[in-house]
Amino acid sequence: MTTVVAPRPAYTVPLPGREALHLGDRCLVMGILNVTPDSFADSRPLLDPANAVAAALRMEADGADLIDIGGESTRPGADPVPADEELRRVLPVLRALHGRVGIPISIDTYKADVARAAIEAGAVMVNDVSGLERDPALAREVARSGVALVLMHSRGSSKTMYAEADYGNVLAEVAGELRESIATAVDAGVRSEQILIDPGVGFAKRASHSYGVLARLPELAAALDRPMLVGPSRKSFLREALGGRLAPARDWGTAAAVTAAVLAGAHIVRVHAVAEMAQVVRVTEEIRRGGQRA
Repeated sequence: MTTVVAPRPAYTVPLPGREALHLGDRCLVMGILNVTPDSFADSRPLLDPANAVAAALRMEADGADLIDIGGESTRPGADPVPADEELRRVLPVLRALHGRVGIPISIDTYKADVARAAIEAGAVMVNDVSGLERDPALAREVARSGVALVLMHSRGSSKTMYAEADYGNVLAEVAGELRESIATAVDAGVRSEQILIDPGVGFAKRASHSYGVLARLPELAAALDRPMLVGPSRKSFLREALGGRLAPARDWGTAAAVTAAVLAGAHIVRVHAVAEMAQVVRVTEEIRRGGQRA
């Protein structure tokens, strides 16, 4: 009996001012750098820019292929942050990292104004957890600058997302809504090769929905034909299976979800514990190769 692994198609995602992102040969690791006082997953917030920069440099040394910097918590129930406050948090870090890290930097925002300033400070990817629902003007900034764009599936805001977690067929509805986000981006001038998708595990989904999406990632990838980023790290859908553990203690559960995502053909996994999850990804890639050779 052989281990069944899903195909992982190859894509090339252009990045302005640097080598394109070549996706498909192996799953890349994106490190999460939250510079917020209310992150759900970090026991010690990185509010001091110097500490955030040191953390980013550690992530690169530990095996991160990309770093995603966010200045607003998007956890369920979180309060929104004005653009000027979000910029106050992220811009010093982006500017300090310029020329010090060799890997691409992504800005985790749904606001066009924040994206514009972050791109000017060196970000080459925008990670929009709202799939262009919150600020459609963001698509025009991406089109203008040529940066990569991650479109994540969600519904509503941080305050309302669980109330909107009502699905008849979760995979079909996630695929359909992501298809609409892609169309919005393309209509604004974003080239399809700039776009990645994220199924939004843990966002506007009950635990059963998140596990269902993870189990059927190959179907979602086939339906949308774009590279896939998966972010299960420390999220609440893991809580019940882990006996109610708090977010910082969910790394073993995250490792299981990361393994499943890599076997299912994910192009990028977004994680907090970069050193540990980079090992998980490397071993899972060897399993993929073994399954393909057998």
